[in-house]
Amino acid sequence: MRIAIATDAWTPQVNGVVRTLQMVRAELERQGHEVLIVSPDLFYSVPCPTYPEIRLAFASTYTVGKMLEDFAPHAIHLATEGPVCVAARRWCLSREFPFTTAYHTQFPDYVAARTGVNPEWVWRYIRWFHAPAQSILASTPSIAETLKAHGLTRIRHWGRGVDLSVFGADAAPDPAITVLPGPIQLYVGRVAVEKNIEAFLQTGQPGTKVIVGDGPARSALEAKYPDAKFLGPRFGADLAACYAAADVFVFPSRTDTFGLVMIEALACGVPVAGYPVTGPIDILNDRVGAMDENLDTAIATALTRDRAACMAYGRTFTWEASARQFLGALVPAFGDEAAAA
Repeated sequence: MRIAIATDAWTPQVNGVVRTLQMVRAELERQGHEVLIVSPDLFYSVPCPTYPEIRLAFASTYTVGKMLEDFAPHAIHLATEGPVCVAARRWCLSREFPFTTAYHTQFPDYVAARTGVNPEWVWRYIRWFHAPAQSILASTPSIAETLKAHGLTRIRHWGRGVDLSVFGADAAPDPAITVLPGPIQLYVGRVAVEKNIEAFLQTGQPGTKVIVGDGPARSALEAKYPDAKFLGPRFGADLAACYAAADVFVFPSRTDTFGLVMIEALACGVPVAGYPVTGPIDILNDRVGAMDENLDTAIATALTRDRAACMAYGRTFTWEASARQFLGALVPAFGDEAAAA
C-alpha cells in the first residue's frame, strides 16, 4: 500500500510529533508499505514567529499536489494543521480524495500560552481544518472527548509506542547524573513556556532537578534557576541513560495530548509525577506514578512507586501496535483492493 503523509513537523525539529511519524513510518515500511513524507524541508520556509525552531513552509497546492500525483497514493494522512497540510487538504478536496487527519498538539492552548489569544478563536480554525476528514486520529480518550466537545466526532484511536531496543532495562545510568544529590528529578522535552517547566523548577522537593532538552525558554530559566542542571538535548542511548539515572520523571505540562516522554521514562523503570490533566490521566495509574494539583505531592508520592512495575507497564506501549492502529484508520481511495496492495 502506498501511503502519503503530509506534515508541518519534521526534522530537524525535535518533538513528539516528529518522533511519532518517524517511528510509525519505519514500522509501516518494515511491514512492506511504501511511505511518502511531504514535509517543510522540501520547500522554502521561514522561522515561526517566537519559535524559530519551527519552520513555516511556502508550500503551494500545485507543488504539493504534484508530489502526491507522482506518488499515486492509496491513502493520504494530514498530520498537522500548518501550511504543508493545508495545501495537501486543498488538493484532496478538489479531487474528492478521502483523507485522515490527526490532532497531535493542543494548538489552541499553545497559542493562548504564547500570545494570550483566546483559544476559542483558534478552535474555529481547528474545526475548519479537520471537519472534512474521514477520521481524526486522537492519542487518548481525553483528547477524543475534547474534539467531540468542539463538534469533531469522527474520531479514531491512535496510540503511541516506545522504542524498546533503546529505552528499557539495558539502559545504563548516566554517571554524570547519578553523582548529583538525590533524588534525581528529571524533565525531558521542549523548554518552552507551554510546557509549564517553571512549575517543576519551583517545587521544593530535596534532590536535584535535571532538564534535558532545548527551546526558547531555556536561557531565561537557566539564569533564574541556577541550582537546576540544564543538559541540553539528548537522543537515543544518551537519552535513555538520563532516564535510567533518574529517580522520578516530572511531567509538568497541562497542554500535551499524550506525552511520549512519560512512557519512555516508564519503560526505563522511572515513575512519573504530573498534574491530573490530559496526558497523565490517560497514561498513568497508581502503580507507576502519581498525579496531584500540588506537584510537590505528586513527586513525593511517585518516588514510592516500584521501578519494576513501571518498566513492565512501559513495555506494553509498542510502535507495532501504534502502526497497526494508524493503518486501520486510513481511508484508501480505491477500495479494499488497493489497501491490500
